[in-house]
Amino acid sequence: MLREQAKAYFESFQDRLCARLANVDGGAEFREDLWDYAPGDGPGVGGGRTRVIEGGALFEKAGVNVSALEGRLSDRIADRLNAEQRNFFATGVSIVIHPENPHIPTTHANLRYLELTDDDGKPQRAWFGGGADLTPYYPDDEAAVQFHTALKSACDGYQADAYRRFKEECDRYFFLAHRGEARGVGGIFYDYLEQDLDQTFSFTKSVGEAFLNVYPEIVEGRRDKPWTAEQRDWQLHRRGRYVEFNLIYDRGTLFGLETKGRTESILMSLPPHVRWSYDYDAKAGSAEEKLMQVVREPRDWVES
Repeated sequence: MLREQAKAYFESFQDRLCARLANVDGGAEFREDLWDYAPGDGPGVGGGRTRVIEGGALFEKAGVNVSALEGRLSDRIADRLNAEQRNFFATGVSIVIHPENPHIPTTHANLRYLELTDDDGKPQRAWFGGGADLTPYYPDDEAAVQFHTALKSACDGYQADAYRRFKEECDRYFFLAHRGEARGVGGIFYDYLEQDLDQTFSFTKSVGEAFLNVYPEIVEGRRDKPWTAEQRDWQLHRRGRYVEFNLIYDRGTLFGLETKGRTESILMSLPPHVRWSYDYDAKAGSAEEKLMQVVREPRDWVES
């Protein structure tokens, strides 16, 4: 059954990614919370396994959450999905990593499978979604190219134009309209892939494996780079943009909250330290200003 295969892969992915991240950090272990899905106003089945590092040697906060839930969609979500069926099954893995060093980018990835079922539990509609993106605090073309190259390789094994389409969708999705800027240097984003689910599942696994390999490599290449108090201050202000996106636009956050999932797991994506200052901006000619030029004008990091 595809739902069981997807759930098993996401759990295995969580195990392997957490082991890799703990090894890279070198100074912390993941705290694990097991939780049951209890929406409060209706039936709920399943739960999840949340793992979090806080105050590590490299990772100020790193969260890897896997879940498998059954319940009923709210009217609002059903309308958004144009769904005739209200019963759902959803399983997925969500990752957000906030390094302390401002020269190591924050990253996010999410892989998910969702079914809408009839009252007898038979799937009537199903799809995969997911993606990954990179959020640097200082210009780092090498990391951006490395990240996009890995994701493009996963896409190329799926469909010839997949990287171009999913990269463009990522640029549209991870955009703070009220700021007029992207969250970072993007990556790929896809959703509602309903055709040939076996092939799409293979593609989703390829995205997961690409992320598992490339992000730790990016971290290792920058872990010893020194940073200043001024650079840390800039990082904390840029993290404010991350918070704004996740609380205003992020579909996963909204889906989790509206289906009354576990709040602590849903909001694990938020950084532990962040700063907002009135009318704060980069100085002319600075490295910080160069970053702003990047996030205001999305680039093609690899040929599509």
